[in-house]
Amino acid sequence: MPTFDSMGVPIYFEEKGAGPSVVLVHGFAADLNANWKVPGWIDLLAQSWRVIAMDCRGHGRSGKPYDPKAYSIEARALDVIRLLDHLNLERTLLMGYSMGARISLEVVLGYPTRIRAVVLGGIGLGLVGAEDARGREQIVKALLAPSIENAPPTASAFREFAEANRNDLKALAACFAGDRPAVDRAVLASIRVPTMVVIGSKDTLVGRADELAAGITGAELVTLEGRDHLTAPASRLYKESVLRFFAAAPA
Repeated sequence: MPTFDSMGVPIYFEEKGAGPSVVLVHGFAADLNANWKVPGWIDLLAQSWRVIAMDCRGHGRSGKPYDPKAYSIEARALDVIRLLDHLNLERTLLMGYSMGARISLEVVLGYPTRIRAVVLGGIGLGLVGAEDARGREQIVKALLAPSIENAPPTASAFREFAEANRNDLKALAACFAGDRPAVDRAVLASIRVPTMVVIGSKDTLVGRADELAAGITGAELVTLEGRDHLTAPASRLYKESVLRFFAAAPA
């Protein structure tokens, strides 16, 4: 199996295609298969690029620590950078969805010279600002509970999605409890990597994507009419927009 060691955590990845590289980082409780392979992203991008999709720590076939400290946003961004180092890639195109978009944003902030252009899908200010601590606690409890019979609707939805993808619930609870500090708007404004933000018009989970895009210098916003957080990745407009954006990215 194609894996590499990221400070003691094995990270699984798959490759397809040839040419300039594109790295894909999936969302919470998904994996590279659910987020990128099933909706057709890998086959589509592999027609023009070398596509590298990873299973994030705690997910899929990667290692699953049970300590929340293992899931700091810095550690997860370093998983991406270590993947590039493992494959001897100096620079790459990058796309993340939801949790993967937050990780990708951290990569851009910490290692801008490694990224040619970035697509942040399924993300808004709610994923980069101060989060509702009580809401996070409810989701962690729902992931660990024997039953979600009395759990709040959002927490129940997270648990059901996690179980549908056959996840390790204890690892996901640790992942969700990991440190995710807010990103100052002045820091967002300092980004110079070409950026596209993509959001479904019915996505109510992640906060204002339009305000996030407006806060990043030169960022493009693509709104997918009629799509929510779960249905956005399969959107034809999403795919057409990314193909155009990546084709125009600086070398």
